[in-house]
Amino acid sequence: MAKTVHIKTYGCQMNAYDSGRMADVLAPLGYRTTEVVEGADMVILNTCHIREKAGEKVFSDLGRLRPLKQAREAAGAAMTIVVAGCTAQAEGEELRRRAPIVDVVVGPLAYHRLPELVAQAVRQGGGVLDTDMPAEPKFDALPAQSARPGVSAFLTVQEGCDKFCSFCVVPYTRGAEYSRPVAEIVDEARHLLDLGAREIVLLGQNVNAYRGAATDGTSWSLGRLIERLAELPGLSRLRYTTSHPLDVDDALVAAHRDVPALMPFLHLPVQSGSDRILAAMNRRHDAATYLRVIERLRKAQPALAFSSDFIVGFPGESERDFQATMALVREVGFAQAFSFKYSARPGTPAANLDLRIDDATATARLHALQAQLWQDQEAFNRAQVGRVLPVLIDGPGRHSGQVHGRSPYMQAVHAEASTVEPGTMVAMRIVEGRLNSLVGEPAAPPAAAAA
Repeated sequence: MAKTVHIKTYGCQMNAYDSGRMADVLAPLGYRTTEVVEGADMVILNTCHIREKAGEKVFSDLGRLRPLKQAREAAGAAMTIVVAGCTAQAEGEELRRRAPIVDVVVGPLAYHRLPELVAQAVRQGGGVLDTDMPAEPKFDALPAQSARPGVSAFLTVQEGCDKFCSFCVVPYTRGAEYSRPVAEIVDEARHLLDLGAREIVLLGQNVNAYRGAATDGTSWSLGRLIERLAELPGLSRLRYTTSHPLDVDDALVAAHRDVPALMPFLHLPVQSGSDRILAAMNRRHDAATYLRVIERLRKAQPALAFSSDFIVGFPGESERDFQATMALVREVGFAQAFSFKYSARPGTPAANLDLRIDDATATARLHALQAQLWQDQEAFNRAQVGRVLPVLIDGPGRHSGQVHGRSPYMQAVHAEASTVEPGTMVAMRIVEGRLNSLVGEPAAPPAAAAA
């Protein structure tokens, strides 16, 4: 008898990938996914622990699930509640204490064991916890993806991080760096393309630290992997995220120069422009090193645009430190960026630092930074006006007669056009650049558009 599972995903693209794989693991047990939480036989919250609000949102959502679970039980049915992901890994015991309605708590390296964990929870009435970091990689136990991925598909190639930035929980929730074997990645990419994907986004907590074993006994870098994946029939575009500046090697720079399928858009977090704060963050690079990496990449691929991550209000950040960040932002000119106020994560070294920045100061700095970032983003979008860009259509737009797609720079592009099948590459002349999107018009029939 068919059962339903509702999966809510918080946070990063790797969580989105993991949510899809959890659905694959449960499919042999008769579970099909549903967008409706009411009446679901199972609810999975796939959580994030990067910032405090992300963790607290989980408990808020669990509070909303309590009456739904009670109503199901009153009707003689059941609702199994699973908390997965990084909050589960970091706060497993606390989750069981604060939210006894949770039946299973499972970390991001153990979700391939979901079927047996759910069975155990049914037998003992909940309270199952699995936050182990097993020696065997979870990918060995995962079935092939069954659901159609859409035009753009995520593919995790690397997991974990060995950098230990002082503000970050990833090494503690995702473990040490692990790179999947080349052949395994190529097979999964080929499978995603067979299911209809045209763009593949390679994922990793530190994706450009990828060092995967090849069948000839050598170790491949991300750049070489990209070259191999670009040879697959049916692949139009490749992207990767998230990278560390210190792991941008010559092979990756060359891939940006030589591989047409690799899009000219790179997310390269810097976090701060102050050398003093970068040292306190244990980023292992200074601002000048970061700018040299940008220069190397732009020299190899002049069309390359960048996005980044920024944290303001890090403990001890002075006004001079903040102005160094502003100077770096103005020098690079980011096409997009993500910026946040510092949020202390329990168990990280930065959580024990003194010299906390008061919230009013941190908020003012965040607003100033975002004003500059949004100005640069809008300027970049407006600079596309008059250009003809290849736009990968992913579906209809919000309005009748409109299509939606993505430019090579990850910009949303809307256009008035007759129905165009998702996965079609259309040459679009950009007629308007907005803060968060572009407006285009077909410059040629879809069959004549450049890939």
